[in-house]
Amino acid sequence: MSRILVVEDNPDLAYGLRNSLEIAGYDVLVAADGLDGVAQARTASADLIVLDLMLPVMDGYRVLRTLRDEGLTTPVLILTARGEETDKVLGFRLGADDYVTKPFGVLELLARIEAVLRRAVPAAPAPARERFGNIEVDFGARWVCRDGERVDLTPKEFDLLAALLRRRGRVVPRRDLLEAVWGYDSEVVSRTVDTHVAELRRKLEANPAAPAHILTVWKVGYKLQG
Repeated sequence: MSRILVVEDNPDLAYGLRNSLEIAGYDVLVAADGLDGVAQARTASADLIVLDLMLPVMDGYRVLRTLRDEGLTTPVLILTARGEETDKVLGFRLGADDYVTKPFGVLELLARIEAVLRRAVPAAPAPARERFGNIEVDFGARWVCRDGERVDLTPKEFDLLAALLRRRGRVVPRRDLLEAVWGYDSEVVSRTVDTHVAELRRKLEANPAAPAHILTVWKVGYKLQG
């Protein structure tokens, strides 16, 4: 489980962010001002910092500069109402990894967080085989068995299953799946993922109408568990 530190002084927004991120499967810490944000960043071993710019005590730019001057390499996603190009350029020059302007959509934020985390951690070599429930998957040979019997999947169905397996236990937004499996730009809206998930459930779940492994996370995406 990735840990995210949210540095945001608006209590309503901080609560909403924490709730959305926890639903998406992240461990979340919150700091209400810049000074507390620096203190927690030094000790919390966060995998990502979501940092507002307009903060009391110490603004977001000073927080970012302080952390980078101290050698902290934790990825930082700036979250702010200031959308001017000069603000963005300064943020990137100080060491920010991405920038989201308020108001924002939760899906966009989750997709950007996933992308920053993916870039920050080199992908580990995938195991040759994995199991969940009564399903066995061989990545090299590209076959799937259910209760020891081979299941025929289309190439895209297999790629989708592999993408979910490699993020097992984490919520994966539809846009990330579109990008990972079909190579679509993150802005593309499509029901392609939903259609392929329905086919995977039909072929792999004991009860496709009440799946035990390939779960829907409402308004976000899917999660594979088991």
